[in-house]
Amino acid sequence: MTESGGAPQPPGRTLHRSATRDPGGEDPPPTVLARVPPARPSEAPAREADDSVRYAERGPVAVVTLNRPRYRNAQNSAMTYALDAAFSRAVNSPQVAVIVLAGAGEHFCAGHDIGTPGRDVDTSFDREAVLWWDHVGRAGADARYAREMEVYLGMCRRWREMPKPAIAMVQGACIAGGLMLAWSCDLIVASDDAFFADPVVRMGIPGVEFFAHPWVLGPRFAKEALFTGARFGAQRAYELGMVNRVVPRADLAEAAFGLAEQIATMPTFGLALAKRAVNQCEDLMGMRPGMDSVFGLHHLAHAHNAETSGDSLAGLDARSMRDGSAKKAGG
Repeated sequence: MTESGGAPQPPGRTLHRSATRDPGGEDPPPTVLARVPPARPSEAPAREADDSVRYAERGPVAVVTLNRPRYRNAQNSAMTYALDAAFSRAVNSPQVAVIVLAGAGEHFCAGHDIGTPGRDVDTSFDREAVLWWDHVGRAGADARYAREMEVYLGMCRRWREMPKPAIAMVQGACIAGGLMLAWSCDLIVASDDAFFADPVVRMGIPGVEFFAHPWVLGPRFAKEALFTGARFGAQRAYELGMVNRVVPRADLAEAAFGLAEQIATMPTFGLALAKRAVNQCEDLMGMRPGMDSVFGLHHLAHAHNAETSGDSLAGLDARSMRDGSAKKAGG
């Protein structure tokens, strides 16, 4: 857990254009980035430009790229809603059959933003995932529960249910909240230098909000990963069945897009039904109610931390979490 010209656009919904080289190494035409929902002006902090997510289309493949490389793509609320807008655009684009989620720079995602200048935990956004009140202005557990049910658990569940297959293309760090993003996708293609961890037990918290650990890692290794908070590599993730393919970093884009293009030849409705079938079976195996129960334990831990230390994160920051998880677990 760590974080143009043209016709006028509606306030707070500025469209950005980019000619940045995409993860596949090709120069796409300028493409519209995801729209970032507006923060309420009276509550909006100073923040980096609203280009935290890039969107491009390569034939039948939509490429959604986390774009805060300076902060190892730490996920703040602005990025969350930009991701949602990008995924919605891909779902509603008739020419798109498959979505690839990538991370700009050396790392896929180092987790939730708990310390960058763009941290926006006290900023209001229009809620999309759950029908609940705004967390801003609420106190204690009320505020934390409302925000995390929307921004973390609710959004990941929403993205997991997208009808189009999604592939996470992972390099470098995929930590805590980064795991949630990758696990929301249907397939994971990882570089051989990718590493994974959920170190939040160091905060006294039983795991991240989208608690898929027992289903994607198996109960035994889920416990080891949580109990130690240590990193495990791409090869170990492949052996556990969490990752579909492991390739050298230089071949990552080719492998991910090759798989996406192969999937894109299948009937779109058939893919949507197959995806829904597997997701429903996972939920019948207890995944959805399991997450609900653990989400309550997660917030019990936050409340305990706030009561005993005055800080819901137990006084830990991104650096201490990173240093604590540097040791590898089980290969």
